[in-house]
Amino acid sequence: MATPDLAKNTATNPDGRDLSPVDFIQLQQYMEYGSLRVKDVMKEFHAGGRLVQYRFGERIDAVGFSLFLKTYLEADDFPADFCQRLFHYFQNAERDVYMRSPPPKGGGVYLKDVSCYFSVLEEGQPRDKLEFTFKLYDKDGNGLLDSSEVDRIITQMMRAADYLGWDVTELRPVLKDMMTAMDADSSGAVTLQEWIQGGMNNVPLLVLLGLKMAERDGQHIWRMKHFNKPVYCNVCQSMLLGLRKQGLCCTLCKYTVHGHCANKNPGPCACTFVKSKKQIGVTHGWVSADCDSSKCHFCNKKIKTLAGKHCVWCQQMRHDDCVNFGSSSCDCGSLRDHILPPWAIYSSSKCMHTFILSPPHLSLQIAPIPDTHPLLVFVNPKSGGKQGERLHFFRNLHDYRILVCGGDGTVGWILDAIDKADLPVRPPVAVLPLGTGNDLARCLHWGGGYEGTDLREILKEVEESSLVPMDRWSVQVISEDPQEIGDPVPNEIINNYFSIGVDASIAHRFHSMREKHPQKFNSRMKNKLWYFEFATSETISASCKKLKECLSIECCGTPLDLSGHSLEGLAVINIPSMHGGSNLWGEAKKADRDNVSEEEPPDVVTDHDVLKMSSQDLSDKRIEVVGLEGAIEMGQIYSGLKRAGHRLAQTSQITIRTHKALPMQIDGEPWMQPPCTVSVVNIPLK
Repeated sequence: MATPDLAKNTATNPDGRDLSPVDFIQLQQYMEYGSLRVKDVMKEFHAGGRLVQYRFGERIDAVGFSLFLKTYLEADDFPADFCQRLFHYFQNAERDVYMRSPPPKGGGVYLKDVSCYFSVLEEGQPRDKLEFTFKLYDKDGNGLLDSSEVDRIITQMMRAADYLGWDVTELRPVLKDMMTAMDADSSGAVTLQEWIQGGMNNVPLLVLLGLKMAERDGQHIWRMKHFNKPVYCNVCQSMLLGLRKQGLCCTLCKYTVHGHCANKNPGPCACTFVKSKKQIGVTHGWVSADCDSSKCHFCNKKIKTLAGKHCVWCQQMRHDDCVNFGSSSCDCGSLRDHILPPWAIYSSSKCMHTFILSPPHLSLQIAPIPDTHPLLVFVNPKSGGKQGERLHFFRNLHDYRILVCGGDGTVGWILDAIDKADLPVRPPVAVLPLGTGNDLARCLHWGGGYEGTDLREILKEVEESSLVPMDRWSVQVISEDPQEIGDPVPNEIINNYFSIGVDASIAHRFHSMREKHPQKFNSRMKNKLWYFEFATSETISASCKKLKECLSIECCGTPLDLSGHSLEGLAVINIPSMHGGSNLWGEAKKADRDNVSEEEPPDVVTDHDVLKMSSQDLSDKRIEVVGLEGAIEMGQIYSGLKRAGHRLAQTSQITIRTHKALPMQIDGEPWMQPPCTVSVVNIPLK
């Protein structure tokens, strides 16, 4: 699940008066991993609650509204612009959604309106949600959706489809036909009753309106898809007709239906767990499918269209009549090592180390399968503040792996979640690089970016990969004057690097501009151009010149002499890659590597002759200190015109004291820091 695309949605909804389906989808992505209910948060705004000071009669102010969201969604980092847009929606609504009273005077929003809104999203039935959205889109309040209001709904659904990653090729006429069909009496307008009746039987409409329905195990997860070849509906068994060949396809099992057939009792999707430990057994997960003239695994004869089933785990295909013959045992096929099949997950009474599935609040537990290494996959987990808790589900497994699909920030988030989970066994972590820099993925030989490789090949690489221990470092920043407030320190752990000065200044300018104008940073090319512009301005301004006069450094208590260097930047690096592949430490020459002593290196090395023969090691409990002359030198290293920066030290501990405010960054997260003491120490492996 990706972090909500707030920049795109702000552009489509600039005044905050209307809420789009994308808003609904984003909110429910946050709500999906929350454990609190609206009623729990409401208590905090009543007498004795910790938020009661933000309530004024029946209203709450902007600060109270923000705290309501952060408390309810359990997301301290809930985006400020999204929060402001939601607040303005409630504040500027043309009329009260529930026809109760006029808009509040003196600012603020009605707490009851806010609680009703989120209660509908939280536990409302489809009928309730459809009625809610009808009133939302009925702008003139006449009880009808006229042609202009319907066109607006179609536009909003197109944006929602694009946000969800649906195939939007020729989708608009499909949605137009869908909305026209809801006008049962052909009056040219849709009544509330027509809206509810049509919506209740239209899965894509519900999805594109952002009305997430309660999910059950074995329920399909539908997605609109455009097919380029003849496809048959698995329910009515007729072909998807027309040039567009638009239909619904389950993202899990590929079951395909017409939009109007989705609610006509389709066959079940693959189950993900069994109801009790007694039902544990190695059985196939058969799902009806168009086997495309494949041969039956049992009788070896061709399977006609829609006359067969395939197992979602081992990928076997059989005739409908052959399913009950042959072996019922499933070996999970070529991906067996990665799969945690449903017969290994069972519902149990609540006890320690069970995982609570909500809804419907089931307690699940794992029965480990010998000689396998189940793969726990995370895709951009920051959007769900509770995803780290999935780690607890795997506590009683001792042989499992994690695959992180994302950039360095995502990998760091997962490593931090593993630390906090206090697991009895730390799982190895592989990376599918989807970020911009992907420095950690480069060092671990997963590449600088995903280029569309077949995922089965990647899974094979995960299975055959070797373990590499990696040092990680704790960083503590203590301000010289506690009363002097700077930016919050973004991380307490260094996985990749820590830096002060020129490169942090460029990153800080880039970050600040992106926070103010996110729409200007919506492509990699634009990002690179902006970065080049900030680097150029930093070269001219030289804001960090004479850096050695602004700080002092001690490596394991030994002062580091900077008098012979003219530096504008300092980097403390843990891995041999920074800023998307730049090796600031550089590679030691072969002749120097051959002269390296095999003895255990000392805690700190500052001698230039020794340093030039030293190589980086991810697990030597040493961190490298490099000096940078300025933005021009950084550009030379990045472009390959210069081998590396200035090697200053290898050390197992470093303390930096700054005497003025300086830009700093940890793993690409910059901030401006007042005078302080920075301590970096190795985190021992458990």
